[in-house]
Amino acid sequence: MADAAPEPSARPLPRRGRIAGRGFVERITIFPRSEAARFAAMVALNEDASASGSSGQIGTHVRLVWTGQRKISGVDPGITLAFEGTVSTVDGIPTVHNPRYEIIGRREESL
Repeated sequence: MADAAPEPSARPLPRRGRIAGRGFVERITIFPRSEAARFAAMVALNEDASASGSSGQIGTHVRLVWTGQRKISGVDPGITLAFEGTVSTVDGIPTVHNPRYEIIGRREESL
């Protein structure tokens, strides 16, 4: 079975707006040194995510991108984190740039 990127949810996020969410990091992306410094994490959202000022509902995945960072200490696959920021769609994926975040713990610890 091929490891494909998650499909955008049938329940769309707003095209642009504030979002607060909580979920676990499924995977991270570390970009090569030949590109601008950035670090990305794909987060599978829990049901308690919310968008302000939007009639759309929350999707199942959001990409978090930290610009100017090659690594975010503690943000690794399997951890649960809470985050908030402004979401926009980049390459068809809901994306939050430079979010505020709090590391909650590892997924297996919260079960």
